[in-house]
Amino acid sequence: MSMISRTSEYALHAMIHLARHVDDWPIPGRRIAEETGVPRKYLAAILGDLVRGRVLESSPGKGGGFRLARPAKEIRLSEVFAPFEPILSDRRPCPFGQAVCSDDDPCAGHKQWKRVRETYQRFLETNSIYDVAFKHPKRRATTSPRRTKR
Repeated sequence: MSMISRTSEYALHAMIHLARHVDDWPIPGRRIAEETGVPRKYLAAILGDLVRGRVLESSPGKGGGFRLARPAKEIRLSEVFAPFEPILSDRRPCPFGQAVCSDDDPCAGHKQWKRVRETYQRFLETNSIYDVAFKHPKRRATTSPRRTKR
């Protein structure tokens, strides 16, 4: 089970692809779909939402396509996910089925879920497309334990 929707995952794939291919801008939607493996019609709707969310820009016609609206370092993951993730909305539904769920009228899981949601939101707000497209964790060298003779 993933913490993000398939739509958000596809949006992230498209944004990472665009960040990694700056020299090819604008990139047609069909090419992004082919190179990321995202279904073309589904991606077209996602790209439209990202343009409306002002993280992408588009240019129509032959030779047109998509580009990031700002440098990848300036686009927060929260901006990419916002159109697709109800958890990021101020009017998010209670995941446990309670009609009204707030600090004043909490459901049974409210306190714990609130901490998870806040941690998730903090991650999305402090990390950019650049962070997930280009930063790689340093790998530790693996060494086998040395055997000593007794």
